[in-house]
Amino acid sequence: MISWFEKQNLASWIVTVLIGIIIYYVSSLEFGGGYGGSNLQAMIYHLGAFFFFGLFLMISSVRGKRKIFFIFAILLSAIFAILDELHQYFVPGRYCSMGDVFLDSVGVVFAFLIYSILIESR
Repeated sequence: MISWFEKQNLASWIVTVLIGIIIYYVSSLEFGGGYGGSNLQAMIYHLGAFFFFGLFLMISSVRGKRKIFFIFAILLSAIFAILDELHQYFVPGRYCSMGDVFLDSVGVVFAFLIYSILIESR
């Protein structure tokens, strides 16, 4: 399936952008009450959302060949994670958390590891 997305570059970029839009939308939702970022569900969301964002960004830019673009994808994912948290600072009921940026980055690193292993095993 990943090789299909590598060949269908437009489709992989569309999925990447859609995941980014979904992340931005979820970050825009207002939450009442206390801080909800410390529970398991939030941790899984951060890891999963940025795993898939990072994975599709890598598929779109690396395409199994241009390994130098791994750096681009990882840096862009990290910058997006930071901007996402800064955006949440301005949303009522949301907070800016470096812990969330860390979880987002861990998701991207897992995506990097899995995608690079898949490329090398071909």
